[in-house]
Amino acid sequence: MDAYLIDAVRTPRGKARPDGGLASLSPQELVRQLHAALLQRQGAAAATPDALLLGCVGQVGSQGGHLALVAKLHAGLPDATSALTLNNYCVSGLTAIGQAAALVQSGQAERVLAGGVEMMSQVGFMADRASYYGDMSFPPRTRYLPVALAADRLAAAEGVGRADLDAAALVSQQRAAQALAGLQRSRIAITRTDGSLALAHDECVRGQTTAEGLAAMAPAFAGLASDCAAALDGQQFPALHTVSHAPPMCDGAALALIGHQRSAGARARIVAFAEAGGDPAASLLAGLAAMDKVLARAGLDLAQMDRIEFMEAFGVTLVKFLRDWPVDPARVNVGGGHMAKGHPLGASGAILVSTLLDALDEADGRYGLVVCSGASGVGAAMIVERLP
Repeated sequence: MDAYLIDAVRTPRGKARPDGGLASLSPQELVRQLHAALLQRQGAAAATPDALLLGCVGQVGSQGGHLALVAKLHAGLPDATSALTLNNYCVSGLTAIGQAAALVQSGQAERVLAGGVEMMSQVGFMADRASYYGDMSFPPRTRYLPVALAADRLAAAEGVGRADLDAAALVSQQRAAQALAGLQRSRIAITRTDGSLALAHDECVRGQTTAEGLAAMAPAFAGLASDCAAALDGQQFPALHTVSHAPPMCDGAALALIGHQRSAGARARIVAFAEAGGDPAASLLAGLAAMDKVLARAGLDLAQMDRIEFMEAFGVTLVKFLRDWPVDPARVNVGGGHMAKGHPLGASGAILVSTLLDALDEADGRYGLVVCSGASGVGAAMIVERLP
């Protein structure tokens, strides 16, 4: 049985600070407004889902208490709709959509809402204070390493230089600035509880970025090496990534409606989904492993992908992808990527699904690919076929 992306919507991405455009809203309110948009666009198909699956990394505070259940109740979904909150680090939103597709394909559900949400203005990075983050009983290779430090180590191992990172960041910012008025079919303006506009655009994009400005920036994460000396087990490498090579922390959410029937207006068929684990010491490479896996599963290759949304977890991952795989850079992140628009952790994978659909529509393309990577060796990838 096939699984179809009937529709997918996303919020704009707001800065993760007290005056950010989304900061005054609850995570469940973002999900409610996205569901309301799906109801308006898809009617009864979105009204009675069998399940709601939400990715969220920081499941404490305003995002605690089983957030998918909280969002279900807040959105007024039927009592019979089941709810699942999942954490797969930065690929959580894509994992949620992949799991929804599996429910539909196996006949366990007819329609599922799936996506992710993260309010980093309210729940900061590593706010769950997991004991694993500092657990010295693990061998060095498997100890937790902050992603920024893992990115610098990966750059050294892969021979990626500062000029490579600057060039990737500049393209991301330029494309994001150019796409502010386009590629937005799936982006929904968010309102405050009083009905006033909260945010209608991606707030982190820096449209005036220049090559000279990027070159003048200092590496931002050198201090992490001394803090994590035990986990590095004597390894030394230069600090390269600046804040411009790192995705800004932000607030955001996305929600997709997945169904078993190709209804009128359905946007895409889910061709294949794959997840992969990877070497935790290499950290950010598992998404590439998942990509190879999903292409093989679908019997397709990168040349057949009309558009690719590749998570710019940090600059090094994008540079390696464009350098080491046979891919046309003009088809990758055509509307800019995470380095420009931001990374709301558990929501990002689902956001990329919606931006992929927009990019395929704009190009009148057939096949599209989403690739996501997360800390400590987690990765996921999905191929969709746009429906004419």
